[in-house]
Parts: sequence; C-alpha cells; structure tokens
Amino acid sequence: MKTTGYAAYTPDSPLALFQFERRSLRPNDVAMEILYSGVCHSDLHTARNDWGWSYYPIVPGHEIVGRVTAVGDKVGKYRVGDHVAVGCMVDSCMACDQCGRGEEQLCRAGNTGTYAGRDRISGENTQGGYSKHLVVREEFCLRVPEGLDLARAAPLLCAGITTYSPLRTWNVGAGSRVAVIGLGGLGHMAVKLAVGLGAEVTVLSRSSDKKADALALGAHRLLASSDPQAMAQAANGFDLIIDTVPVKHALDPYLPLLDVDGTLVIVGQIGPLEEMNTVPLLLGRRRIAGSPIGGIRETQEMLDFCARKNILPDCEMIRMDQINEAFERMEKADVRYRFVIDMASLAVEAA
Repeated sequence: MKTTGYAAYTPDSPLALFQFERRSLRPNDVAMEILYSGVCHSDLHTARNDWGWSYYPIVPGHEIVGRVTAVGDKVGKYRVGDHVAVGCMVDSCMACDQCGRGEEQLCRAGNTGTYAGRDRISGENTQGGYSKHLVVREEFCLRVPEGLDLARAAPLLCAGITTYSPLRTWNVGAGSRVAVIGLGGLGHMAVKLAVGLGAEVTVLSRSSDKKADALALGAHRLLASSDPQAMAQAANGFDLIIDTVPVKHALDPYLPLLDVDGTLVIVGQIGPLEEMNTVPLLLGRRRIAGSPIGGIRETQEMLDFCARKNILPDCEMIRMDQINEAFERMEKADVRYRFVIDMASLAVEAA
C-alpha cells in the first residue's frame, strides 16, 4: 500500500513530506485510513534522536484514530467502516506470561513500537501515525466507542493510557488522595481521569499561576511547591502522586507529601533524575515507581470509561504542515494541552 506521511530525515532537519509503502495485508491485519493523529512529546524526542534509538527517515505518531478500509481473511472483530484506534505498540510476542496477562506493554521479548520499532515478521522499520494509512495486527487495534469525539480522542492512546494505567494499578477510587505534578499533556489527563474515578485531586505546580486552569480541569486544589509552609502542611497528605514532568528534576520536595505506604509514580521523565535523599522513603515507608502505557485490554477499558464519563483531552487542531511549528511550541510548553493533526490536511498537501 503506497501512502504519504511526514518524516524526520535527520535529527536536525524539520519534518517533511515522505512517500513510502505500508506492508501487504496479512490474514490477521486491519488496514485503516488515519483521520487524526495526536502529537506526543515522545514524537519530538524520537525525531531528534534524544534517546538514541531513532532511524531515518522516521514517521512519528502513536496516538491514532482512523477508519477501517480493509481487513485480512482471519479478522473477526472489525469491519470496513469501523472507527478504530492504535496507540504506542502494534505487536508483541503474545506468548510470554506478561502478554498472557494482557500486559503486552511489558512483553518479555519487548513490544513492537508503532514507530521506532521493527516488524516481528519482515524486520522492516515501523512508521507511525503522521501518515494517511496504517496496517496493524488485529489484536493491537482498539474500537472507538460510540459517542467519543473522534477529533479529540487521539491523545487518549498515549497521554490517556499513560496516566490511567497507574491510577488503576494503585486502585484509585472514591476517597483516594491523588496529586499530579505538572499540568501539561499528561498532567491534565491525569487530573481528569483521577477525578472521573472519584479521587480527591490536587495539582502540584511551582507557583499558583495555574490554579484557575487546575480547577477548571476538575482538580479540587492547587499546591504551590515553592511555598514551604503550604508544602509542610500537606505532609503525609497523599496516597498517590503522578509525576508527569518530562525533564530531569528533583523528587525530594514531593516525597514527604506521601502518606505511609504512599507511592510516587514517574510517567514523564525517561532518563536521569536529580540525586535524591532516601530518608523520606525509609522513615515513611514510601515508594517510588515507574509506569509505562497499559496493555490492550486496559487501553480499551480506558476508552470505554472516557466515553461513559465524557472525558476528553483539551486539544488544539493543526494541519500536517504545521507540525514543525507545533514541535517548537511544545518545547516552550505553549499548548493547552495537546496538539492533534487533522490528517485530511495531508491529503490536500500531497495532492
């Protein structure tokens, strides 16, 4: 299948038009026309090879909503015309204990990324959602529930599940005390989802400047980490802290906020953190954990939950040819809170 996308050709060049081929349909494959593609900070890191595993040219994008255009002979869940979604992975071994538990993101052999991965059968590089078409294994295709706004649903496939998964893993519900560090693409989804699950939610920010935004998203309060008195008063006040900060930072200011057996979960920064003091961990029996995306079953659960609760990201729609400007703005945190590409604009550009 010949298709068109936008790719990074080098770590330093802007994304540009790219013609390439998707694989032929296998018996268990779903082919789709991509309607909307969310823009994740991981896309920017990958385009610039910040993590060291990029290849070129590479098409980013792992927040994908589309319409089924063809299915393989053995596909039973989807039909042509269905609205479907794909997140951060398109395959796994499907044979290990983790895959058997529905935790394909933790596959012992490593899951296959929607981009920056290699096809398990052909060995070809995977290419992501900044393109007109996608071919994906049926088991890694998700159904978009009726009533979920297609134009705003795409960021749920990364920002949504990345924050929903730890909330479910640590059993957040009515009465849970949850804090969210950072109010960006991940943070604003963490707030909405935790509120939807019934938690009492606090946003942790360096100042009170984002208080109105936090309350508008459903948070019950904002705690300014630059206020020593307010931080001291909040000691032992949270069962779970979701840390969405995507850069190197210190954890020490936040650990005393956890109650006994409380957990701080890192979902933002991939890489080093500031040196930390273990005293608050040991004396308070507190924990630091990490969490990636969720498995396919949990991701479908999240989509269904968002449809029932009408939980959607706050999005700014852009054209495909605005992606380089969007990357620049993302670096400056100049977006509230997620960019989504209308992929119909790519057809116009490529015509």
